[in-house]
Amino acid sequence: MMPGKRIYHVLIVEDEMGDARLMELAISRGGFPVTTRSLSDGREALSALRGSPRLWPATGRPDLILLDLKMAGQGGLDFLAAVKGDATLHSIPVVVVTASPLESDVRAAYRLGAAGYLQKPVDLDEFMANVRILGDYWFKLVRLRQNGG
Repeated sequence: MMPGKRIYHVLIVEDEMGDARLMELAISRGGFPVTTRSLSDGREALSALRGSPRLWPATGRPDLILLDLKMAGQGGLDFLAAVKGDATLHSIPVVVVTASPLESDVRAAYRLGAAGYLQKPVDLDEFMANVRILGDYWFKLVRLRQNGG
Protein backbone atom coordinates (compact mmCIF):
# COMPACT_ATOMS: atom_id res chain seq x y z
CA MET A 1 0.00 0.00 0.00
CA MET A 2 1.26 3.48 -0.85
CA PRO A 3 2.15 5.81 2.03
CA GLY A 4 -0.73 8.07 2.96
CA LYS A 5 -3.33 5.91 1.22
CA ARG A 6 -6.50 5.76 3.25
CA ILE A 7 -7.57 2.53 4.89
CA TYR A 8 -11.33 2.01 5.07
CA HIS A 9 -13.02 0.22 7.96
CA VAL A 10 -16.02 -2.07 7.46
CA LEU A 11 -18.31 -3.40 10.17
CA ILE A 12 -20.08 -6.63 9.24
CA VAL A 13 -23.18 -7.31 11.36
CA GLU A 14 -24.03 -10.93 10.58
CA ASP A 15 -25.07 -13.79 12.88
CA GLU A 16 -23.95 -16.51 10.45
CA MET A 17 -20.20 -16.52 10.99
CA GLY A 18 -19.65 -18.45 7.76
CA ASP A 19 -21.33 -15.67 5.76
CA ALA A 20 -19.40 -13.01 7.69
CA ARG A 21 -16.13 -14.80 6.93
CA LEU A 22 -17.05 -15.06 3.23
CA MET A 23 -17.72 -11.32 3.10
CA GLU A 24 -14.38 -10.62 4.80
CA LEU A 25 -12.62 -12.94 2.35
CA ALA A 26 -14.30 -11.42 -0.72
CA ILE A 27 -13.42 -7.89 0.40
CA SER A 28 -9.81 -8.84 1.14
CA ARG A 29 -9.44 -10.56 -2.23
CA GLY A 30 -10.69 -7.41 -3.94
CA GLY A 31 -7.40 -5.69 -3.12
CA PHE A 32 -9.09 -2.84 -1.28
CA PRO A 33 -7.32 -0.94 1.51
CA VAL A 34 -9.87 -2.24 4.04
CA THR A 35 -10.01 -3.69 7.52
CA THR A 36 -13.09 -5.60 8.65
CA ARG A 37 -14.66 -6.35 12.00
CA SER A 38 -17.55 -8.79 12.35
CA LEU A 39 -20.13 -8.77 15.12
CA SER A 40 -22.97 -11.26 15.33
CA ASP A 41 -25.69 -9.23 17.03
CA GLY A 42 -27.27 -5.83 16.48
CA ARG A 43 -27.09 -4.86 20.16
CA GLU A 44 -23.40 -5.76 20.32
CA ALA A 45 -22.77 -3.77 17.14
CA LEU A 46 -24.61 -0.69 18.45
CA SER A 47 -22.65 -0.89 21.68
CA ALA A 48 -19.39 -1.06 19.73
CA LEU A 49 -20.42 1.87 17.51
CA ARG A 50 -21.40 4.03 20.46
CA GLY A 51 -18.71 3.09 22.93
CA SER A 52 -15.61 1.74 21.23
CA PRO A 53 -14.22 4.32 18.79
CA ARG A 54 -10.77 2.74 19.21
CA LEU A 55 -12.00 -0.15 17.04
CA TRP A 56 -11.83 2.19 14.04
CA PRO A 57 -8.57 4.14 14.16
CA ALA A 58 -8.51 7.71 12.90
CA THR A 59 -12.25 8.01 12.16
CA GLY A 60 -13.67 6.63 15.42
CA ARG A 61 -16.29 4.67 13.48
CA PRO A 62 -16.53 2.40 10.44
CA ASP A 63 -16.80 3.81 6.93
CA LEU A 64 -19.37 1.21 5.86
CA ILE A 65 -21.67 -1.28 7.58
CA LEU A 66 -22.74 -4.53 5.90
CA LEU A 67 -25.89 -5.75 7.63
CA ASP A 68 -27.86 -8.98 7.68
CA LEU A 69 -31.58 -8.52 8.33
CA LYS A 70 -32.56 -11.82 9.89
CA MET A 71 -30.58 -12.15 13.10
CA ALA A 72 -31.33 -13.52 16.54
CA GLY A 73 -31.60 -10.85 19.22
CA GLN A 74 -31.89 -7.40 17.71
CA GLY A 75 -32.83 -7.84 14.07
CA GLY A 76 -31.31 -5.94 11.20
CA LEU A 77 -34.20 -3.53 10.66
CA ASP A 78 -34.14 -2.50 14.34
CA PHE A 79 -30.38 -2.02 14.14
CA LEU A 80 -30.74 0.03 10.95
CA ALA A 81 -33.42 2.23 12.55
CA ALA A 82 -31.18 2.80 15.60
CA VAL A 83 -28.15 3.75 13.47
CA LYS A 84 -30.11 6.08 11.21
CA GLY A 85 -31.84 7.63 14.23
CA ASP A 86 -28.56 8.40 16.01
CA ALA A 87 -27.15 11.85 15.26
CA THR A 88 -23.54 10.64 15.50
CA LEU A 89 -24.01 7.47 13.42
CA HIS A 90 -26.66 8.32 10.83
CA SER A 91 -24.19 9.29 8.09
CA ILE A 92 -22.51 5.85 8.03
CA PRO A 93 -23.69 4.04 4.89
CA VAL A 94 -25.43 0.75 5.70
CA VAL A 95 -25.78 -1.86 2.96
CA VAL A 96 -28.14 -4.73 3.69
CA VAL A 97 -26.68 -8.10 2.64
CA THR A 98 -29.35 -10.70 3.32
CA ALA A 99 -30.99 -13.86 2.04
CA SER A 100 -34.45 -12.27 2.24
CA PRO A 101 -36.11 -11.85 -1.15
CA LEU A 102 -39.19 -10.20 0.40
CA GLU A 103 -40.22 -6.94 -1.22
CA SER A 104 -41.48 -5.79 2.18
CA ASP A 105 -37.92 -6.15 3.56
CA VAL A 106 -36.48 -4.23 0.61
CA ARG A 107 -39.00 -1.40 1.10
CA ALA A 108 -38.48 -1.32 4.88
CA ALA A 109 -34.68 -1.22 4.54
CA TYR A 110 -34.76 1.71 2.11
CA ARG A 111 -37.43 3.52 4.13
CA LEU A 112 -35.13 3.30 7.17
CA GLY A 113 -32.17 4.71 5.21
CA ALA A 114 -30.24 1.75 3.80
CA ALA A 115 -27.69 2.74 1.16
CA GLY A 116 -28.27 -0.51 -0.73
CA TYR A 117 -29.88 -3.95 -0.60
CA LEU A 118 -28.01 -7.02 -1.82
CA GLN A 119 -29.78 -10.36 -1.76
CA LYS A 120 -27.33 -13.17 -0.99
CA PRO A 121 -27.24 -15.63 -3.87
CA VAL A 122 -27.19 -19.34 -3.08
CA ASP A 123 -24.17 -19.93 -5.33
CA LEU A 124 -20.89 -19.37 -3.44
CA ASP A 125 -18.97 -18.00 -6.44
CA GLU A 126 -21.78 -15.57 -7.23
CA PHE A 127 -21.90 -14.46 -3.58
CA MET A 128 -18.14 -13.79 -3.57
CA ALA A 129 -18.35 -11.94 -6.89
CA ASN A 130 -21.23 -9.76 -5.66
CA VAL A 131 -19.36 -8.76 -2.50
CA ARG A 132 -16.29 -7.88 -4.60
CA ILE A 133 -18.50 -5.71 -6.85
CA LEU A 134 -19.91 -4.08 -3.73
CA GLY A 135 -16.33 -3.36 -2.65
CA ASP A 136 -15.47 -1.91 -6.06
CA TYR A 137 -18.42 0.45 -5.76
CA TRP A 138 -17.76 1.64 -2.19
CA PHE A 139 -13.97 1.74 -2.22
CA LYS A 140 -13.15 2.69 -5.82
CA LEU A 141 -16.10 4.67 -7.21
CA VAL A 142 -17.84 6.36 -4.28
CA ARG A 143 -16.19 9.13 -2.35
CA LEU A 144 -16.71 8.34 1.33
CA ARG A 145 -16.48 11.01 4.01
CA GLN A 146 -13.07 11.88 5.41
CA ASN A 147 -12.05 11.63 9.06
CA GLY A 148 -14.51 13.31 11.37
CA GLY A 149 -16.96 13.96 8.54
